[in-house]
Amino acid sequence: MKTEHILIIRFSAIGDVAMMVPVVYTLAQQYPHVRITVLSRPFARNFFENLMPNVGFMEADLKNEYHGMKGLNALFRRLSAKHFTAIADLHNIIRSSYLRMLFNMSRYRVAHIDKHRKGKHRLVAQTNKVMEQQPTSFQNYADVFERLGYPIDIEHSPFTSIFPPEGGLLRLLPPEIGEKKVFQQWIGIAPYAAHQGKIYPIEQMTQVIEQLVKSHPSCRIFLFGGGAGEMKQFDQWASQFKQCTNASAMLNGISQELILMSHLDVMLSMDSANMHLASLTATPVVSVWGATHPFAGFLGWRQRPENIVQSDLPCRPCSVYGGRACRRGDYACLSSIAPSSIVEAVERVISNGA
Repeated sequence: MKTEHILIIRFSAIGDVAMMVPVVYTLAQQYPHVRITVLSRPFARNFFENLMPNVGFMEADLKNEYHGMKGLNALFRRLSAKHFTAIADLHNIIRSSYLRMLFNMSRYRVAHIDKHRKGKHRLVAQTNKVMEQQPTSFQNYADVFERLGYPIDIEHSPFTSIFPPEGGLLRLLPPEIGEKKVFQQWIGIAPYAAHQGKIYPIEQMTQVIEQLVKSHPSCRIFLFGGGAGEMKQFDQWASQFKQCTNASAMLNGISQELILMSHLDVMLSMDSANMHLASLTATPVVSVWGATHPFAGFLGWRQRPENIVQSDLPCRPCSVYGGRACRRGDYACLSSIAPSSIVEAVERVISNGA
């Protein structure tokens, strides 16, 4: 009898791929006899390579090796040799749709994600806005597997973290990180996002840091980000506050960042990839939302609604992903959030441990 083997396709940004992890874990746990291969960009190997014994990873370099239609045809030939029995397209874009078409023509069992675009469109409409919670990405992913004949119980998933309860091994990080002292609070801050509509004003974030170090003079604040401009701001904060460390400049890639995140007491993040990375390590996240809204279904895995910080403006949300320019021109959805509101949320998590 042919071994059941599911191919999961998602070529996407870090946050979207990270949201697959609890779903793939649950699928693998509920169907241990089924082989699962995740096809994604090279960075995603960090998430899936050691997730479960029956989960494997296959990377696809779409910019070079598998670029264009010719490249996708070559990728399909490579995939066909793996003898998959079901194809789960969790992306549903042009590239994955083309591969899906080829698999359909070859009579594979195929299903793809429903992104519930109509509901999200009503959520961000200027008039007749409908503020209604949309299905989460986790549920949307799970629905694909149900259509393939593998229903999974996301609500009662056993997934908590990619690490054991004690977290990742700190000794694998640069010595400058060191060990966590019993009297210290380790706070992560990821103040940036892909779009301006999701970035809390830097001047106000500086006030957040000021208030946190005043309340916790022995704390350590680790800054997470990527771009050159972000590094410059992080270095400025690190010189201004001795409690701040430019973690992303010190660490070597996602795998090390995840280890450090697993030891944080709390992560303060925008609606961004770092919210999802921290969520994979069972770290509570205080998330700040501006142009976007948790109702679109992108809140991190098992993050508590009470740790969401947002402003109740009638124009919110104006964008599903945050890429639209502010119609008002002032991004009041973010600037109207008082630094003290964010600090209170962080303090609540530190005090309660969740």
